[in-house]
Amino acid sequence: MHTHSMDTWRHGHTFGQDRPREGERRTLLVLLLTAVTMVVEIGAGLAFGSVALLADGLHMGSHAAALGISAFAYAYARRHAASPRFAFGTGKVNALAGYTGAVLLAAFALAMVWESVARLLDPVPIAFGWAIAVAVVGLAVNAVSVLLLGVHDHGHDHGRHHGHGDHDEHDHGHGHGRHDHDHDHHAHGHDLNLRSAYLHVLADALTSVLAIAALLAGLFLGAWWMDPLMGFLGAALVTRWSWGLLRDTSRILLDHQAPEPVLRGVREAIERVADNRLYDLHVWSVAPGVHAAAIGVVTHTPRPPEHYKALIPAEFGVAHVTVEVQECREEVSVAHGRAA
Repeated sequence: MHTHSMDTWRHGHTFGQDRPREGERRTLLVLLLTAVTMVVEIGAGLAFGSVALLADGLHMGSHAAALGISAFAYAYARRHAASPRFAFGTGKVNALAGYTGAVLLAAFALAMVWESVARLLDPVPIAFGWAIAVAVVGLAVNAVSVLLLGVHDHGHDHGRHHGHGDHDEHDHGHGHGRHDHDHDHHAHGHDLNLRSAYLHVLADALTSVLAIAALLAGLFLGAWWMDPLMGFLGAALVTRWSWGLLRDTSRILLDHQAPEPVLRGVREAIERVADNRLYDLHVWSVAPGVHAAAIGVVTHTPRPPEHYKALIPAEFGVAHVTVEVQECREEVSVAHGRAA
């Protein structure tokens, strides 16, 4: 077999990760804004002897670190998208960064609880003027960041994944299919890395809002206990966000089966034709909005693998398909992979 003929069979597994995502540019911009604010607040705190400014600057630093992880993940996934070291490309780097961000959110919530308990047990004098000013500045910066990361939809990133070279069909029972056409589908997938960055700036903005409310209550009503109370409330909300992100990212990292509507849609698309029945079906996420599938078909009339792949609607985002076809030689029909 000539080498040049093998090129027809070879294909990439980049799944669009080699192109910059919309979330990457916005995350970098927010990272820059957060880092500048952090430097200014820390510098001002040291220059003017303000513990409140210094503390808020260090707090900004923790979120700048989380945003840095998100920005690094985008760049890493893009740079190594075509690396043969990754069996299905670098799409899961997105989920890994989101998972890391979720862990940092949980740590942030724990720190809020720790600080609130400390303030309740050992109240300290609050310089309301400085504290309110710092909280307002922080809120302004985070409001801009939330708007930047929330453009269009913070939980979704729309991209076009060109299927040339990213579709794979193998027929273990009846030879091999040819890559003789190009698919182009519109993926509407969850960018969990962007969601992580969004939740970090949202948590920061929430902290600023709660702090302003508590400080105003303390300044005008003398309710000093409102400050730690708001800390508990903020920690509860951030913990809930963290749990949701941990759940979604861990499912992808552990190759959880695709959502039921996708599984049902793939099965129905294959089985509605002739006497096709699926005896094996695995569909999992390999990148935001992109799925891979391993399908086992039993039928009386075997067809080439590309036939079965073409039956799957593009709306399900199945860009990489492995098909195994078994011929049923019994005279009776089969139902769901088992002889009736």
